Amino acid sequence: MKKIATLNKISPKGLDLFTDNYEIIDDPEKADGILVRSHNLHEMNFSEDLLAIARAGAGVNNIPVDECLKKGIVVFNTPGANANAVKELVISGMLMAARNIPDALSWVHDQTEDVASLIEKNKSRFAGEELQGKTLGVIGLGYIGVLVSNTAEALGMKVVGYDPYLLIENAHHLSSSVKIYEDLETMLPDCDYITIHVPAMKETEKMINAECLALMKQSAVLLNFSRDKIVDEKAVIVALENKSLRRYVTDFPNDGLVGAEGVLRIPHLGASTAESEENCAVMAVEEMMDYIENGNVRNSVNFPNCNAGILNAKTRLCILSMNNSAMLNKITGIFSDMGINLNNLQSKNKGDYTYTMIDIDDTIDEKKIREGLDFEGIISVRFI
Repeated sequence: MKKIATLNKISPKGLDLFTDNYEIIDDPEKADGILVRSHNLHEMNFSEDLLAIARAGAGVNNIPVDECLKKGIVVFNTPGANANAVKELVISGMLMAARNIPDALSWVHDQTEDVASLIEKNKSRFAGEELQGKTLGVIGLGYIGVLVSNTAEALGMKVVGYDPYLLIENAHHLSSSVKIYEDLETMLPDCDYITIHVPAMKETEKMINAECLALMKQSAVLLNFSRDKIVDEKAVIVALENKSLRRYVTDFPNDGLVGAEGVLRIPHLGASTAESEENCAVMAVEEMMDYIENGNVRNSVNFPNCNAGILNAKTRLCILSMNNSAMLNKITGIFSDMGINLNNLQSKNKGDYTYTMIDIDDTIDEKKIREGLDFEGIISVRFI
């Protein structure tokens, strides 16, 4: 029986997918698999039996991804599962900024007498603008960026985009009228609203900096529902103080933004809907079960994605190794020397690593095979 530890609250809709072959436990250090949302795993001691960590969400900055790779632990996330929830909040953020809704709500909340009369005298203070006809710049055209783009266009906005890593499958879902720019420097001056949807990594840290802000219209609104580290918040505050940026709408209300005029701080609600939590939980559990039972890897942030289908052979061997031209030949040569026929073989690369799945119908000696595969470059070997 496989032990699955849950950190944070995981939707029952996902947990109910586990069969009687799984046991839900509290102690992650005794787990074969870990389901997590926001819990920080960087200081955790993992069990030698740990096979997989599944993040019920997109970002994995709370997981030591590289360390897991070196130990042969696959890390999954759930891209797209919360995309609609984030999209709706992004649209809400644009509407709140355009119509000055937060300021208006705060003002009317403080009125206790003669409210109707005061409203008629003061509502012009909160007059805003319409989104229709405005230009939205979308930085990052993944699952969320595409949904935001298509919805904004349906609202009558002109949409432009930038994504140096635009995937073909995402491009197919993007409205054909969205103009794609090759660089931010050219796109930013055209935008009334700019929304960010790129992952947090070394290459995107402070991607939106003082130089980018200087290219934006003084009337522009910047929205960040991606990650706080992508934006240089100090530069944003300076731009707001200098009236070279109208609004900053963020889902990451850090201390440095407290009291800053022109900042609309949302308490990290991007994926906080019942539907999103259910979708993420279901996808995370399905990914984990498929890996534990079949060895298949999909939506991994550290392993190569590889799918050999449902296990029908007597044994499936899953090998994580360093990626070099001789590795696969060396692995298959070992089986040839042992006189073992390989029924099916799948092998995929990701950067410096290779994940290989081999189906075998012959009777095998697992100990002998492990000894044969005990050479430099082999990271982990698992029999299913």
